Amino acid sequence: MENKNKFWKGALVGALLTALAGLVIVGMSLGIMMIGKTAINRDRQVSETAQADNQPKSLDMNRIASKIQTIQAIVDKYYLFDENMVDVEDWIYKGMLSGLGDPYTVYYTSDEYTKLMEDTSGEYCGIGVMVSQNADTGIITVTKVFEGTPGAEAGILPGDLIYKVGNEEVSGMDLELVVKDHIKGEEGTPVTITVLRKDTGKYIDMTMERRQITVPTVEHEMLADKVGYISVSQFDNVTSDQFKSAVDDLEKQGMEKLVIDLRNNPGGVVDAVVSMLDYVLPDDLVIKGDPNLVRKKKDKTLLVYMADKNGKGEQYYASDGHQIDVPMAVLVNGQSASASEVFSGALKAYGKAKLVGTKTFGKGIVQTLFPLDKGTAIKMTVAHYYTPSGFDLHGKGLEPDVSVELDESLKSKIKIEHNEDNQLIEAIKALK
Repeated sequence: MENKNKFWKGALVGALLTALAGLVIVGMSLGIMMIGKTAINRDRQVSETAQADNQPKSLDMNRIASKIQTIQAIVDKYYLFDENMVDVEDWIYKGMLSGLGDPYTVYYTSDEYTKLMEDTSGEYCGIGVMVSQNADTGIITVTKVFEGTPGAEAGILPGDLIYKVGNEEVSGMDLELVVKDHIKGEEGTPVTITVLRKDTGKYIDMTMERRQITVPTVEHEMLADKVGYISVSQFDNVTSDQFKSAVDDLEKQGMEKLVIDLRNNPGGVVDAVVSMLDYVLPDDLVIKGDPNLVRKKKDKTLLVYMADKNGKGEQYYASDGHQIDVPMAVLVNGQSASASEVFSGALKAYGKAKLVGTKTFGKGIVQTLFPLDKGTAIKMTVAHYYTPSGFDLHGKGLEPDVSVELDESLKSKIKIEHNEDNQLIEAIKALK
């Protein structure tokens, strides 16, 4: 009971921070990850503070090695139980990276890295839900439940807080590992999820059988008045081709306007979002902005660019010769993050679409995986990202052109019908 009380207090904090757009969204696949000048300025301030406090500029490895040897000698002599040397070594590395204070920089053991590298093809054995995590409290929240999946059949709802998977509390764990190491599993095996339902304050145990899940990353249909509608749930390897096929199909049906729904989309693979932007935008747009921030190629449409600690990084430009030449609106909310913001930010920067909904999350840092010995690895924050205009959305998010909250009665529904979706209705109005 004491543990649940502690979790409930944390859950209340997490719910409050969620309302303030404090969620760090990771999603079910390896995400593209972003930040901008705010982080650079913050890093500079931290550096200046450290120097002012006369903190060392580098680690004294000889002193650290000597201290570890001293601690190990004490363990060898006095520790009551058997020591697992592999675990101890792994946690030395985990502790080192934890000391950086960056929730996105993580050390992975060999087993963890193997699970992490599962192909993000859009297919997996699991329960069919998407989740996000609060960086401060570590609380994991269900953001989307796919129809016809084990999660939906068991009764999981958007907004549920995941407390346990099996008998293990998962709050504070690395989210990607919670999904891949605990929630996913072999087809046909059972998994019990304990959630805290915020509106009732009750803990609910739900047992379901894992199944092969094909994530519908892109869904589309033609609405009334030749308004095309495309929903993108996340950016996986399969998403770009699915998106292009959806666009082609709607164009064949005579699409005159287009709504792209990125609500609750946590991000995904950078190549997917770049390819999709390339398909949407013409190749020869010129962006205006601060010349110190805007990077240009003659007659090329800049889609997104990144900058590392030395100001260098990848720049992505349009080149496929295709464009969508109809009025567009993009639906976003506080759980639209990283790749979703890359997509929305580029269209907003060029004035090619109106953003409708609520302010996006504001996540903008790039992580890279560095394989190490014995099958281990580090995931580390290495760069910032900017929209084509040089806008830094980190900690700010993208402000919608038409601000509208989803009706409260709809927030816990698995499927929202188009005729009751007040945000979609406003997006269609904005196109007129």
